[in-house]
Amino acid sequence: MTAIAERGYHDPDALVTTDWVAEHLDDSSVRIIESNEDPLVFRAGHIPGAVEVDWARDLNDPLRRDYLDREGFEKLARRVGLTPDTTVVFYGDKNNWWACYAFWVFQLFGHTNAKVMDGGRLKWEQEGKTLVRDEASYPASDYDAPARDDSVIRAFRDEVLAHLDAKGSLVDVRSPDEYSGRLLHMPEYPNEGALRGGHIPGARSIPWARAANSDGTFKTAEELRAIYEGEHGLSKGDDVIAYCRIGERSSHTWFVLHYLLGYPNVRNYDGSWTEWGNLVGVPVER
Repeated sequence: MTAIAERGYHDPDALVTTDWVAEHLDDSSVRIIESNEDPLVFRAGHIPGAVEVDWARDLNDPLRRDYLDREGFEKLARRVGLTPDTTVVFYGDKNNWWACYAFWVFQLFGHTNAKVMDGGRLKWEQEGKTLVRDEASYPASDYDAPARDDSVIRAFRDEVLAHLDAKGSLVDVRSPDEYSGRLLHMPEYPNEGALRGGHIPGARSIPWARAANSDGTFKTAEELRAIYEGEHGLSKGDDVIAYCRIGERSSHTWFVLHYLLGYPNVRNYDGSWTEWGNLVGVPVER
């Protein structure tokens, strides 16, 4: 696989290789975070020294459909021993779906010293690198976080409606059957509450997984531009909103567009189809 620096990315520093992680296992300035869809995966084996950040338990409010607040983020960061200067490296299953999701939530609180391990768990396992079951613990820190900032990289339903009126670019990263309305959920997954199928009018259908290779690594910038720009007509200057069902797959596409291709104006609509598919009176296409 071509070295990250040679793949033509806008921000190659947003990614690290599995070898880089292996070389920094004992680096006190680095914290490795695993985020998976399945919480049992971490317990079955993880990178030495890694800590788990569960997408539901740790990143979401337990009552409202929203993310943790400033106090909650500080509590999380302190528990895993972070400081604002800690380099946080995310990885996980599903070709880094949830790693990118956790990365995105951390950006809401301004922790920009963050990276994604290219290839995630899949590549680490394929290379036969060490996995352990012992859970690491670190001294609690006194992390102080700013208030959560939803204004730059997060989109809400009213902003999506305004985006429609302005004829802004929308990317639906779900499967083609979800996009067409034939399915209300991902294949082989349960329905999570959407009453209507289809897609937001004008949204381009670009499934998130097209950005990944078979080993979970990201495609080169040239290959990515061929998909998003050559096939679907996106432009770097576009104001783009990406969505899926709850924002996890679209955070992967957000990462691709913003960090790898350098799109300055990309937002993740985390309400996604579980919200839009239940709203009264909003436009839907099939």
